[in-house]
Amino acid sequence: MDTYDHDKIEKKWQKRWGESGSFRASDESSKEKIFVLDMFPYPSGEGLHVGHPKGYIATDVYSRHMRMRGKNVLHPMGWDAFGLPAENFALKNKIHPRIAVEKNIENFKSQLAHIGFDYDWSREINTTDPAYYKWTQWIFLQLYKKGLADLRNEPINWCPSCMTGLANEDLDGNACERCGTIVEKRTLPQWVLKITAYADRMLADLDSLNWPEHIKEAQRNWIGRSEGAEIEFAVSGSDERIKVFTTRPDTLFGATYTVLAPEHELVKKLAERAENKEEILSYVKAASAKTEIERTKDEKEKTGVELRGIKAINPANNEEIPVFVADYVLGGYGTGAIMAVPAHDERDFAFAKKFNLPIKEIELENSEEIVKKVGGKMVSTYKIKDWVFSRQRYWGEPIPIIHCEKDGAVPVPESQLPVMLPEVEHYEPSGTGESPLATIAEWVNTTCPTCGGPAKRETNTMPQWAGSSWYYLRFMDPKNDTTLVSKEKEKYWAPVDVYVGGDHAVRHLIYARFWHKFLYDIGSVSTIEPFARLEFLGFILAEDGRKMSKRYGNVINPDDVVKTYGADSFRVYEMFMGPFENTVAWSTSSIIGTRRFIERVWKIGMEISGNASASTGSATSVTEDLKAAEAEGDVGRGAGRGADTAGSLETLLHQTIKKVSEDIEAFKFNTAVSQMMVLLNAIEKEGSISAGQWKTFLQLLNPFAPHIASELWERMENVETIEASGWPAFDEAKLAGSTKTIAVQINGKVRGTVELAPNASQEEAVEAAYANPELGKWLPPRPLQEGEGGVKVIYVPGRILSFVAV
Repeated sequence: MDTYDHDKIEKKWQKRWGESGSFRASDESSKEKIFVLDMFPYPSGEGLHVGHPKGYIATDVYSRHMRMRGKNVLHPMGWDAFGLPAENFALKNKIHPRIAVEKNIENFKSQLAHIGFDYDWSREINTTDPAYYKWTQWIFLQLYKKGLADLRNEPINWCPSCMTGLANEDLDGNACERCGTIVEKRTLPQWVLKITAYADRMLADLDSLNWPEHIKEAQRNWIGRSEGAEIEFAVSGSDERIKVFTTRPDTLFGATYTVLAPEHELVKKLAERAENKEEILSYVKAASAKTEIERTKDEKEKTGVELRGIKAINPANNEEIPVFVADYVLGGYGTGAIMAVPAHDERDFAFAKKFNLPIKEIELENSEEIVKKVGGKMVSTYKIKDWVFSRQRYWGEPIPIIHCEKDGAVPVPESQLPVMLPEVEHYEPSGTGESPLATIAEWVNTTCPTCGGPAKRETNTMPQWAGSSWYYLRFMDPKNDTTLVSKEKEKYWAPVDVYVGGDHAVRHLIYARFWHKFLYDIGSVSTIEPFARLEFLGFILAEDGRKMSKRYGNVINPDDVVKTYGADSFRVYEMFMGPFENTVAWSTSSIIGTRRFIERVWKIGMEISGNASASTGSATSVTEDLKAAEAEGDVGRGAGRGADTAGSLETLLHQTIKKVSEDIEAFKFNTAVSQMMVLLNAIEKEGSISAGQWKTFLQLLNPFAPHIASELWERMENVETIEASGWPAFDEAKLAGSTKTIAVQINGKVRGTVELAPNASQEEAVEAAYANPELGKWLPPRPLQEGEGGVKVIYVPGRILSFVAV
């Protein structure tokens, strides 16, 4: 019998799929559409490690399954290649970003090709392609024309290491998320998108989405809506007024002091009049070095400085109260100023006790009445701030604005899009607050589209989030050069049915939803949300339990794994590691187990085909003996027992069809694989299987291990491909009473249950226990053999399964 040569077989089928265009989606199909999408990768110079393909394998399994069920599947891939990561990599390696991106994409595509994905490569997109970013610029222009993009000269987060401005979403506390450097506040002219105008709609529409609840909650927290009132406190002896935001305007009579955030613009103004200016400014400087997390910890001792000589006037009773600057108040929340009511707020109470401030018990007032009485207004405030959209770097989409002394900021005419990013030899960040593009006089100097006079181009570029905020739409219509996406194709394909990813669960989804809702408002799209269903991807750690990193020397390259064990073994293992949403550690010993599973499938398949000596590189013939056996209902090992075998396997086969079908739909891939392993065990135990039953097994296996399934299917002389053969259906009548629920004990305590056939073997029972995510946290590491690791298995069929430490 031929041994399983994964390299030969996988290359054969990958070539055939590529040449035949097997996975191209049709824009004019009468079939039901399914749009399956990965969060497309930024092509880093380090290439893929084994953690990256987990989500790609999952969408591949799902899309292959749906295609076999007769759906018109769109499963595309592209590249998110603009932005700081690509530019920093290019700077480090002294190469132009465009060249670096091209090489990195070539490497990524090669790595992906070895795994055998069913992508429709005819729709490949790249955010750095001018034909693509023409439409990113077009969207910006529509935002500008609708008043949702404006140029502001205000303090921004400046990273002195990356030498660019950052949005609040790009920070980890007060540090740059990418490099960890503490950011500074700089006042620079910045383009800002008014995402806050869509905050309420983004919150409300979360309820309609089939997303994990923790992702929706993360979105709610990031938007951070609070209902309250804005009330102004006059500053005694001054025209200045302190506008506070409070969620408890009914406690206004109990306010005994006010607090300004260290970054509040009034602090420095009022410090000039205060008796302790240097003390105030010193405190502000110290606060700027702390992260928001450090500043707002509940257990943190409250610090602050009174602006001595400065008093605010409580508008409810005209009492003069002190003004403090304290870092427990954040400039990004509300107005950056609060009224402090120590009797009704724990933080205010702790601060008042430390500084010996009055604590006034009061009778609460009606909120609306008190707000009206003092001339305030009820408002909603948000943690999320408008999106700082400018980057002082080279590698990004040019912002399509021209600056004219006479006409101000003028949009580039749509007919002149794209505004091409100029080729340069030197693109290092200037560090001055200007983009490197500002030094290219022949590109910067232009004419005003309005008056025809001399003008200059905008030299800031867009952030790396721009191109990924709408890319899913371009996959629907990637070659269109006259519009963003045709209305007919968008209406057919939208929304994305299943979206898979884990890295960008907040920011990317916030930005994409904002842009999509805007595009809906201007009639460019037909749905109010871009992604109907989201599946969150758990990460794969290195074998040492740490994140894979070159720094730790623990990176595992998928090319090496595929070369050693084969693509199908790799695919099956990553789906079998545990629940899809869980973070798990890689285990080389465990992938050896999935390789053995693949080899066992190969062995049975070769016996069934009756062609042990045939070449693996071409289609094979079914022997006359096999045909005769198939006609008698007996194929494979144990000739003469076919009818009995078919009957004994039939119930388990239909259980498996049902479970694998439901588990793929629910992204419970680990339990689907486990069920197929149980079925394979039963096939080996029986020693015989009918041709029809084996074909069904291969159809179930195909989404997970398409190379071996396609090869063995072809060797049975099937005329149509396995992809075109359809998806098997289970017979409900054959499932009745076929399983029993039994308890699982671990060290004497019942930790859960499993569903098993009444005659399930101990091996099958143990397999089912490990496939149950509720039991996984209690069970010892796999693989488990009798007595291994000091654990004994006690199994009474139909009654109990027990794991006992010995």
